[in-house]
Amino acid sequence: MDSFLSIDEVAKRTGLTAHTLRYYERIGLIAPIGRASGGQRRYAAADLAWIEFLLRMRTTHMPIGKMQAFAKLRGAGDSTVPDRRRMLEEHLTEVLAEIETMQQSAASLQAKIEYYRALELSLASGSITDKGHADEYRKPLRTRPRKTA
Repeated sequence: MDSFLSIDEVAKRTGLTAHTLRYYERIGLIAPIGRASGGQRRYAAADLAWIEFLLRMRTTHMPIGKMQAFAKLRGAGDSTVPDRRRMLEEHLTEVLAEIETMQQSAASLQAKIEYYRALELSLASGSITDKGHADEYRKPLRTRPRKTA
């Protein structure tokens, strides 16, 4: 990476728009970015690494308010490391619960697809008719991750 990147270069590398990068800076997700003599933002490697981490948190559906709280703790220095770790542990627990729920839903979809494939074959051969189908996957649906104490 060059010593510094323009906002357009960072936008291309991250998939974010320049508008979003300015917004993230304005709301405190990104620390104030250094400027060139003409006032243009100049992103350093550390800025890009932080933006990439923010994107990972966003991918895990971390709410922007929690991302802001994490960024504020990060800006406060090393004394907040235990708080940041705890925050990430709590979020990871939520992410893993969401993944489990998604895996259950995917298994249910796969079972339904297999049922319809078999039904199509049966209908093509004229051997049975569709009189409805009981759900194959009977585990209770959890729509929200479990809260931990």
